[in-house]
Amino acid sequence: MSSDTINGARIVLETLHRIGIRDFFGYPGGAVIPIYDEIYKYKGLNHYFARHEQGAAHEADGYARATGQCGVCLATSGPGATNLVTGLMTAHMDSVPILAITGQVGRSLLGKDAFQESDIVGITMPITKNNYLVKSIYDLPRILREAHYIATTGRPGPVLVDIPKDVQLASISRAEFERLCEEPFTLEGYEPNYKGHPLQIKKAVKLLQEAKRPLIIAGAGILKGQASEALYELATKTQIPVTNTLLGLGSFPGGHELFLGMLGMHGTAAANFATEEADVVLAAGIRFDDRIAGNPEAFCKQAKIIHIDIDPAEIEKNRSVDVPIVGDVKQVLQAMNAVLPESTHEAWCKQTKAWKEAYALRYRQVAADRLVPQKVLATLNELLQGEAIIVTDVGQHQMWAAQYFTYRAPNSIVTSGGAGTMGFGLPAAIGAQVGQPNKKVVLIVGDGGLQMTAHELMLLKQYQLPVKVVLLNNSYLGMVRQWQELFNDKRYSFVDLSVNPDFQTLAAAYGVRSVKIEGQHDLKAKLEAELASDEGVLIECVVEREENVYPMIPAGMTVAAMRGAKGVADDE
Repeated sequence: MSSDTINGARIVLETLHRIGIRDFFGYPGGAVIPIYDEIYKYKGLNHYFARHEQGAAHEADGYARATGQCGVCLATSGPGATNLVTGLMTAHMDSVPILAITGQVGRSLLGKDAFQESDIVGITMPITKNNYLVKSIYDLPRILREAHYIATTGRPGPVLVDIPKDVQLASISRAEFERLCEEPFTLEGYEPNYKGHPLQIKKAVKLLQEAKRPLIIAGAGILKGQASEALYELATKTQIPVTNTLLGLGSFPGGHELFLGMLGMHGTAAANFATEEADVVLAAGIRFDDRIAGNPEAFCKQAKIIHIDIDPAEIEKNRSVDVPIVGDVKQVLQAMNAVLPESTHEAWCKQTKAWKEAYALRYRQVAADRLVPQKVLATLNELLQGEAIIVTDVGQHQMWAAQYFTYRAPNSIVTSGGAGTMGFGLPAAIGAQVGQPNKKVVLIVGDGGLQMTAHELMLLKQYQLPVKVVLLNNSYLGMVRQWQELFNDKRYSFVDLSVNPDFQTLAAAYGVRSVKIEGQHDLKAKLEAELASDEGVLIECVVEREENVYPMIPAGMTVAAMRGAKGVADDE
């Protein structure tokens, strides 16, 4: 290839660079060898070598959640592309912007069951915001720019671009490439509505002014829309208590007097009681999923509901509302702030404060040679003081991390919500650390989830990433065991992980330093020393095997069925 021409593989890299991508995660294979050959020669991007394509997808996801930017992952055709599916579904469920690039067999082989051919466009259609099969090198610059634009605008989400190998090898002139990069593109039918309807905003303001017991439920949309400042202004100006969904944590300062904690199945009693008593609810950037509204029509049953969301498909999908507002949550909240007068709700705030005090979370006290997981997380929270990005896998530890950490800033928690993807945590923490190299990244993970993507530990060694992996080892699939205890008469079917690997040896095999904590002796000092380290480390905490997460509202039930409102079983 002469200096006057450029091939499709190089176009991929140069276009990514031009649209602002700096880091990406991938795994090579036959159908992307041309791209990897260009990576070998191109210094404009940082490529991180995942050890499995699922890891690459979660790494791109963690990167996006921690930075607010688009994550990028790269995989070959066939099994390489299909290994991205879990990560794309995870990102799709939580509206995370990812650009996934896959190699494909040559165009002449499409549909002929060639070696490592799969219809990845068809496979991922339900779990991406959009996807493309590139038919011509002349379309490649536009498609990549379009894909990035779609992934990052409106309601964010993953977009996949499938590139046949012969398109990667084809060449055009440099001059033509430059022209194609400057050519504007139009997307018929894709017009996100950013400005909320003035009449609906006026109705919402009127409801809030008349409310005696108003409540704000802030979800991930606040973070996606960079609306935390507008939310803070509205809440403090009007003295309205705030609760977060799991994915909304960090959108409002966790230590603020108006903050009630997370709501929902494992939310605080104060937050859940507030949903029962509120007369007006401002639901901003949430989708009323089943983990916060087990019985949707009984949820916030006394309240008039204002629902703000940029995606019209979410309005009235799970819960009927009184004032729907389709628009960018930041712009809508700013418009409301412009006309809402200052107000107080003294009696209501006094009530919510009383709930917070009466139902403050607590956990079992055990002998000094034993350790409960909540103690580990409470100690970490005390040490970190909100100055870290907390990443979690999925399970009991995820809920305890939501309960016992104080999230003071946006994008300070990275966790899989809608998909609940075990194995997400380690690669997502790697992505978060790559995206935020100057911040402390702490992963909270269980022994089940860690084993699903443990191979990604190699990246901690290879790239000298100082991720602190806090393993809560209870030798169970903890959340499934809890459900089997509570709802299946303790029939613990295939959740016992007592035949686990030696995690200290496993870490050593990957060249990662590790420590093991088996009781409360010097717990704080040991954790403090490891957090201060400038290298990645696995901190294995051996915890009580059958600890349960409380509070808990059983699936499909209302707040009236809440168990363990103070964080422990009702009989303790």
